[in-house]
Parts: sequence; C-alpha cells; structure tokens
Amino acid sequence: TSGAGKSTLLKLLTREEKPSSGKIVVGGIDYDNLKDKHIPLLRRKIGVVFQDFKLLPNRTVFENVAFALEIAGMTNREIKSTVPKVIELVGLKGKEKQFPHQLSGGERQRVAIARALVNSPSIILADEPTGNLDSKSSHLIMEELSDLHRRGNTIIMVTHNPELIHYASRVITMLDGKIDTDEHKEKRKFTKKLIEDDEKEDKPRNKKSSTKKKAKKS
Repeated sequence: TSGAGKSTLLKLLTREEKPSSGKIVVGGIDYDNLKDKHIPLLRRKIGVVFQDFKLLPNRTVFENVAFALEIAGMTNREIKSTVPKVIELVGLKGKEKQFPHQLSGGERQRVAIARALVNSPSIILADEPTGNLDSKSSHLIMEELSDLHRRGNTIIMVTHNPELIHYASRVITMLDGKIDTDEHKEKRKFTKKLIEDDEKEDKPRNKKSSTKKKAKKS
C-alpha cells in the first residue's frame, strides 16, 4: 500500500537517505562506515530501474545505455564493446539508433533495464517497473527481470501489483514502514518465448503484393 515505506527502503539502499535507527549492510558494506566520497562508487554497483524510465529524450537507445558508462569514466572503446551486448541481452538489437519516442512503453523500460545492467551491478533495484505498462508489456518486463535473476543478479522490486509476486522467490510485505510478512515462494518458470514472440510482432509486416495489374504494352 502507499506510504508503507517501500520507496524509502530503496532510497536507504542507494544511500539517498540515512536511517533514523538500525544498521544497513549491503554486499558486505556497512553503511555506517561509508564515507560520502564513496557513495558514487556504491551506486555504480547498484542498478536502478524506474517506473517512469528516466530516459534522455534527445539520445538514442545506444546513447542512453552508454551514458551510464560515460559517467563511470569508461573509454569509447570500452563503451562500443559493452553497450551492444547489453542491448542484445534485453532483446533490443536493431533498435540502437532509435529515440525513446519511437519505442513502445515496454521497449523503453527494456532500455532502462539495459542502462541499469551496463555497469554489471550485482544488485538491481526496480521501483514499480511495470507501473506505466499494459499487462502484456508488464509480463515481458517481468520475464526479463526473471532472466537476470537466473543469471545471478539480485533483484529487489517494489510493487503494488499482487499478480507480480508469482515471479519472486521471496516476497516481503511492508506496513507502516515495517516488515509485515516474509515468505519464500516457488518461482514461476521463466520462458523467453514471450519476448521472442513480442519481437516478431514488432517487425514490420511484409507488404501485400499489389493487386493492381500492370497495363500490357500494345
């Protein structure tokens, strides 16, 4: 529910906010001992996927994903080598030169996932990643996140949608800023077929042959 503390939890994990009490330890890092100058390095180890995508409208798919590496100080050679692999991983190969306004909502969210992945973070935080998507696109994005989890990434997702908990192996519900329940569940089996089908639908259909007959030469 709104006001339960889910978004605050994510801000605590990225050190946007500090806890009023208690201790935060992520990946062996004790936040109590974390100096301000090391916070940017911490955030590079944590990928974040936002509900509203937060893509740069005047940059292409390639440039949006590359932007995260530019900030990290990677060379152009490293960027050109890394970005295409991540774009292909999220099923957007062939759309590198397109701008956000030319993409569907689901595709824009996949760009956001690619950007979150490009620094090879061990943890990905997803803040209502399907909140602005229709049911089919939501399903595809959840399949993508499931695949990333299968590859070894830790995914922490906050959502109001109870249908999405079927994708999780652990479900924690929050109430008034505190953990209410903590359950381990059997995770839904991942299938890449839905994403492949989505890509087929996105390809332009072959134009029907013209029914008009060409005039014969006399």
